[in-house]
Amino acid sequence: MSSPIVSVASNSSAGAAGGSVINVSSLVAQLVQATEAPQQAIISQQTQSVSSEISAIGSLKSALSQFQSSLGAIDTPSAFDALSATSSDTSAFTASASSSATLGSYSVSVTQLAQAQQIVSNAFSGGSSATVGTGTLQLTLGSTSFNVTINSSNDTLSGIAAAINTAAGNPGIEASIVTGTTGAHLVLTSTLTGAANTIQVLETDSGTGLSSLTYSSSNTSNYTQSTAAQDASLTIAGVTYTSASNTVTTALSGVTLNLLATTSSAATLSVADNVATVAGNIQSFVSAYNALQSTFSQLGGYDATTNTAGPLTGNAALSTVQNQVLSVLDSFVNTGSSTYNSLASVGITANSDGSLSVDTTKLTAALNSDFSAVSALFSSTGGIATTFNSQLTAQLASGGPIDSLSQSLVAQENGLTQQSNQLSQQMSALSASLTEQYSALNSLLSSLQSTSSYLTQAFATLPGAPGSSSGG
Repeated sequence: MSSPIVSVASNSSAGAAGGSVINVSSLVAQLVQATEAPQQAIISQQTQSVSSEISAIGSLKSALSQFQSSLGAIDTPSAFDALSATSSDTSAFTASASSSATLGSYSVSVTQLAQAQQIVSNAFSGGSSATVGTGTLQLTLGSTSFNVTINSSNDTLSGIAAAINTAAGNPGIEASIVTGTTGAHLVLTSTLTGAANTIQVLETDSGTGLSSLTYSSSNTSNYTQSTAAQDASLTIAGVTYTSASNTVTTALSGVTLNLLATTSSAATLSVADNVATVAGNIQSFVSAYNALQSTFSQLGGYDATTNTAGPLTGNAALSTVQNQVLSVLDSFVNTGSSTYNSLASVGITANSDGSLSVDTTKLTAALNSDFSAVSALFSSTGGIATTFNSQLTAQLASGGPIDSLSQSLVAQENGLTQQSNQLSQQMSALSASLTEQYSALNSLLSSLQSTSSYLTQAFATLPGAPGSSSGG
């Protein structure tokens, strides 16, 4: 139980000695609290409100930045340069196109696939552990050569295969051992296709210890060629082309062909606008917009269920951004087409909650019907995505409306922190002043209490006073 603020004077000897009449610390604490609490409540309420707005502005900036990022796939004409290359016979070849390809259809015939050479040595009756000999082998693939030194530690067929596979500078010759009924065979396989990538094996130590493994175009007796090195051969639009690889990148500008099999009859290669990719990019734009609209609702809307308003309800900066966004969504764009010149005309419409929906069938039909008009709708000067991008850049710029509001709110928050600190200083000073005043008053009251006690005792000893020893 706390001490009372004012105590009753005692008639006891202890009281006469001068006890404390006022509980100074308790009285001062209550007076300071009564002065400070209303002011601090106002500051705290204002600080909470400003902090909430600062957090909301951060969420708004983040949402706008994310939405702006989604525009990169549709806000420039080059973003609509996505092309697709398709084959009428995907068992023979597949294709892909870059933005540098040219629209069109081409007849393609594949008469030969590129192959990598593979040679198989004569049989060694001792198996993979049979000793072959020592010396130095020089192996060549195409125009690149490397050496393998064979000594007593690796002079078996399996040892030689391992030495080849781990040799420094090996450009792509793989060695393996295949064992059959007649013995073990060293198999050398090129990892590089093309007629120029042939294998050659020479012994360069001036000896004959490894002569049974040599091979060249003029010395084929030690190996059997199981697969010949050859180029791919095809015709595009009647023009013959050969390639060391089955991945053909330079026959048709901007188009990559992946050859899979020869054709019995010509197939068709079609290069066209990539409607699927562009439609997907537009759908991503709509999804990003809906996420932005959701943020708008959270920050500036009113929740009837909880009877709470968003932290930026009525905020001019938020209202400005929202109005700009709505004006762009409802705008008509000069696309060169009277049919496809608005979002609604390509199947993008607004819902009652402010979000957008996409009619994919209508959007795909628009892209197939007039691809350039849809491109202009989003990416031309004055296009939907182009205009959004310009507006958002201005809104989010350093010193722009949102940045200025953010700085203003931070300044308010700092100001409120200063007010709180100043109030604390003022209350400390008030506490000290009141403590001094009431301590002095306490001393005075204590002195008066002592005097009163003394006089009471003195009067009690006078002759005739009630309770005195001389009283009658």
